[in-house]
Amino acid sequence: MHISDIDRKSQYFRDGYIVVRNFFTTEEIKAIFDEARGVFAYQIERTTGMKIDIHNQDEFEAGMYEFFQKDFDAFVNTGKQVQHLVSLHRLGTDARITELLQSIGLTYPIIAVRPAMMFNSRHLAKKQDYWKLGAHQDWRGGQGSLDSIVMWFPLVDCDTALGGLQVLPGSHKKGLYAGSDVDYISSIEEELPEDEFEQLELKAGDILIFSTFTVHRSGTNVTPHIRWTSQFRFNNLEEKTFVDRGFPLPYIYKPTPELLFPGFPKQEVVEEVFNENK
Repeated sequence: MHISDIDRKSQYFRDGYIVVRNFFTTEEIKAIFDEARGVFAYQIERTTGMKIDIHNQDEFEAGMYEFFQKDFDAFVNTGKQVQHLVSLHRLGTDARITELLQSIGLTYPIIAVRPAMMFNSRHLAKKQDYWKLGAHQDWRGGQGSLDSIVMWFPLVDCDTALGGLQVLPGSHKKGLYAGSDVDYISSIEEELPEDEFEQLELKAGDILIFSTFTVHRSGTNVTPHIRWTSQFRFNNLEEKTFVDRGFPLPYIYKPTPELLFPGFPKQEVVEEVFNENK
């Protein structure tokens, strides 16, 4: 183990988080970001009639906001689709990640749940919790190994103004806080020391590694722009309590039994898909 790895592990155990600069290349992140915006562009054109330039930030974001208002269900579905990009999943299995996790103590890293991609803006949320999460811990949602981690990284430079993450150093050592259910997170109910939260700023390519017990929250995005971020989650298969609890997995994936579009597809539509002469 290099001395830098020792220092990194020491900081992680002390604070419950570390920031690694330039972990991914900007080209790797941009490729995923471009692909995700391209997926949204299909539905923006269908819904609004606009063929937009994904590299024109103002034009693309205006299209996102209009799409959100005109077809919310399709917007949600599109958001789910970008979390299944092959490029995103491929990045999450990179050997660099495994080596980093092992250097801070996850002796047998395993993917805890599929990757997540978030696009947060007050203009893309029906309530505040969907664009500005309050203080919470991620372990309650995953209930995996006690040393499970989150790898959080922005797809765009994420400063304080864009609502960069805020973390509470050392909070991971205090165990599981009491919380109240708020959809997919559980907001911490007890009073927290406001002056001890650390405001983080990361550029595209940087990563934040934090314990699933580390208390964190969204900053406030005061810009008109979208905060694009992604995250991977990992458990440690060799953590004793995880083994003793029989490898619990609270995430539920199952198909919808009923047809979402009754009567679809007709035989002729399927035949046309497989018409090699078309």
